[in-house]
Amino acid sequence: MPSQLWPYVTPGIPDELFEYLPGIPMSQRELRLLLITQLRLKSDSVLWDIGAGTGTIPVEVGLLCPQGKVIAVERDEDVASLIKRNCDRFEVKNVEVIEGSAPDCLEQIQLAPHRVCIEGGRPIQDILQAVWQYLPPSGRVVATAANLESLYAISQCFSLLRARNIEVVQSAVNRLETRGYSQSFVATDPIFILSGEKLD
Repeated sequence: MPSQLWPYVTPGIPDELFEYLPGIPMSQRELRLLLITQLRLKSDSVLWDIGAGTGTIPVEVGLLCPQGKVIAVERDEDVASLIKRNCDRFEVKNVEVIEGSAPDCLEQIQLAPHRVCIEGGRPIQDILQAVWQYLPPSGRVVATAANLESLYAISQCFSLLRARNIEVVQSAVNRLETRGYSQSFVATDPIFILSGEKLD
């Protein structure tokens, strides 16, 4: 359901509406839209968001999937509190925050995932192999890579796990920004988004 702060049924909440902490990663709006598209959610999906950062994905998905559940995994106590505050800002009630380091903390989670989102997690291969054990057939994983090493590691792990329907998308987004008296387009950092599904 829409919130008072974001009274729309479409995703794409502006970044400035979220509370944030300096130095804490925030998935920018355009990247969130690409991630959500690749997740292929249903209204009752259970999503594990590993490395949830500011909590932008849990908030967006919590609003999109009112009958679903989002498990936000974050290792830092202050950042976990930030996720909870952002959920409160947007009146999102179906997000549970797990404080701990993946993959070790995953056994605490009571609900198996339909979808898993991994943003910048390390060690990425260990996390991928661990979540794969919890995924049901046709479950889907979406992971991001900001550099060539992570791109290779995720691709190799998908191959070892025999993931199907693998897709790779690279973001290329430019935003109009005002600088002084002029307006110019500024490129956001390019990110690779990889997705794959578990065999039946």
